[in-house]
Amino acid sequence: MADAVQLAVVSDPEEASVRAAAALAAAARAGGSISLAGSNTPRRSYELLAAEPGIDWSQVHIWFGDERCVPPDDSDSNYRMAEETLISRIDIPAANVHRIRGEDDPDAAAAAYADEIAGVSLDLALLGLGPDGHTASLFPDSPALDVRDRLAVPVVASKPPPRRITLTFPVFERASAVLVLAPGESKADAIAAVLRGPDPHYPASLLPAGRTTILTDTAGAP
Repeated sequence: MADAVQLAVVSDPEEASVRAAAALAAAARAGGSISLAGSNTPRRSYELLAAEPGIDWSQVHIWFGDERCVPPDDSDSNYRMAEETLISRIDIPAANVHRIRGEDDPDAAAAAYADEIAGVSLDLALLGLGPDGHTASLFPDSPALDVRDRLAVPVVASKPPPRRITLTFPVFERASAVLVLAPGESKADAIAAVLRGPDPHYPASLLPAGRTTILTDTAGAP
C-alpha cells in the first residue's frame, strides 16, 4: 500500500548495512541532502558509503537526525562516529557537513540548527529504531512528538546520555524518503508496532508512512 510504512527484510545485518549504504550512495550521487543516524547500528553502512565510487561529495550536504549534548570528540557523539567512519574518509567541504553543536546550550543549539535546516528538504533521512520504538531522539510520549513549529528541539531522553537535541517530525515529513535501519531480534516487537500504524507510544510509527521503509533482517522481521 502506498500510504503504509514499507518493510524490507534481508538475510543478515551485513546485507542490511549494504542496502542502507547503497540508498545513501544513490542520494549522494544525485547531489542531495542526507541526514545520518547515530549510535552503532549504521557504523558499517557509513564505512561502506565512504568507499563508494562516483560520488561528487562537493554537491552533497550531510545533516544529522539527532545529537547527544556532548562535545564532538566525545565517545557518545553521533558526529564523532560519523566523522570516524565516513566524513574523514571522503572529500567533502567542511561547509557541507552540518553538525548539531551538542557542546553548546541545548536550547540555543536546537534553535541554531532549526534555522540552519529551514528550507532544506532531505533527499534521504536515515534513522534508527530503538526497542522502545524511538527514532532519532523522539522518545515514547515525549512532548517533542507534538512539536510542529520548530524543526529541532532539546529533549531529555529515557536512556543515557539523557540530554539531547533532535529534529522533529516536520523535517522528516518533507523528506523525499525515510529509511529506518533496524536489524536484529531486539527490534522485532518495535517493528511490529510501527507497522500497526500511528501510535505515540512508538514514535517511529509517526513517520510519514508513504515514504518510510523499515530495513531489517530475518531476525528482526515481525
